[in-house]
Amino acid sequence: MAFCLKSRLILFIRRMRMSKPIAVGTSREITCETGSEHTAKYFYENLPSVFATPFLAGFMERASAELINEHLEPGEQSVGISMDLKHTAATPLGMSVRIKTEVIALDGAKLTFQLKAWDEVEQIGQAVHERCIIAADKFNARVAKKVKAPA
Repeated sequence: MAFCLKSRLILFIRRMRMSKPIAVGTSREITCETGSEHTAKYFYENLPSVFATPFLAGFMERASAELINEHLEPGEQSVGISMDLKHTAATPLGMSVRIKTEVIALDGAKLTFQLKAWDEVEQIGQAVHERCIIAADKFNARVAKKVKAPA
């Protein structure tokens, strides 16, 4: 993405003075409770009443964003730019889901994560996810221009 590429040099310079730099191997775990609002039926009625893949992706994105957040400078945010997700086992609604994310690569403003997820019984998924650190004001200004753009 263009905003990611443009910010690489600025971010590299900023990281040289960062008080809490992020490093390959940095990890975080979160636990989420699944409920009826996380059902696959939310997306289509003829699906089973189990924990839906899009919600697994969202919880994985949350874990990675939380990991980055404590390393950001004021005015910075992160955005997801890709996810290769395999949802390998069904989880009954009401079970806890534990997600571990780990930084596996750094490339300027782009961070790559390896994620694994488990319910109370077994591993239920894995993913590789990329996020880019952005300047929130510039990003939001670009999004606002889309709203004003003629269709």
